[in-house]
Amino acid sequence: MSCGEPHETDCSEVLDHLYEFLDNEMPDSDCTKFEHHFEECSPCLEKYGLEQAVKKLVKRCCGHDDVPSDLRAKVMGRIDLIRSGQAVPEHDVTATDVTATDISATAEGS
Repeated sequence: MSCGEPHETDCSEVLDHLYEFLDNEMPDSDCTKFEHHFEECSPCLEKYGLEQAVKKLVKRCCGHDDVPSDLRAKVMGRIDLIRSGQAVPEHDVTATDVTATDISATAEGS
């Protein structure tokens, strides 16, 4: 999406990193660029406002659920891998991935 107007920071860059901005996960210099962009660009400001409202709604409705510690550890481990530039497996095999069919097939093969 682009408003069609030239900006110092392109609309596509702002929208690609909108959640980083919303989650305060960007350097201050980038936040300043985004804030300046929102002052100039009403379509991006509107998208920002919508995503901010959705985030607040989700937090209000779902923010009280505890995340299982093993899930949190797995997600944080994956984030660390991505940040370090290491290859991330597309699918991790866990005990919950094993189905009754898998068990039967293994038993038949024995």
